[in-house]
Amino acid sequence: MANRLTDRYSVTQKYLVTRGQAINFPPKFFNQNFKKDDVYGVVVDIPMSPEVLGTMVCFINGAANLYFNNGGEYAGAAQKYRNLVQASHNLVANAGILLPKCNKVKAYDLPTGRNHNIFLLTKGGIYKAEVKPGLIPEDQPELRSVYVLYQNVLKELRNCQLKDEHDRRMNSAK
Repeated sequence: MANRLTDRYSVTQKYLVTRGQAINFPPKFFNQNFKKDDVYGVVVDIPMSPEVLGTMVCFINGAANLYFNNGGEYAGAAQKYRNLVQASHNLVANAGILLPKCNKVKAYDLPTGRNHNIFLLTKGGIYKAEVKPGLIPEDQPELRSVYVLYQNVLKELRNCQLKDEHDRRMNSAK
């Protein structure tokens, strides 16, 4: 539960390790010759309620996973669902537009309040931007675009979850 005084989320060790591994995932895995500022991954911390923090991880190959501060996760859906792969790839392929508006970081603090943290992974380092949902200024079209793109990935992740749940129910009814 988020502490009202510090507005921080309680997290499990599993979540912290998984999030850290995602943020520090090496570009060599993708067998592509990335330039220094090419974005190959996007990690977004998304407060979902006062107690639930989700971290969405997307890579240039279309992989997209969701990890939760309580240790839960939804992973592997990109192996089954093409729409998710397309949405995730689209986010990562276009996230570079935000790079000039980001700060290079070496620390990966969890968000406070309702703010979203966006981490862009490049060979040249990790860059961060923050989003205050509903308060994205008109003069920040890059931030608005990336926000819309990662909301599309979230929507696809939710669609995949619903399809998986439907399949589980159908299989258990047999």
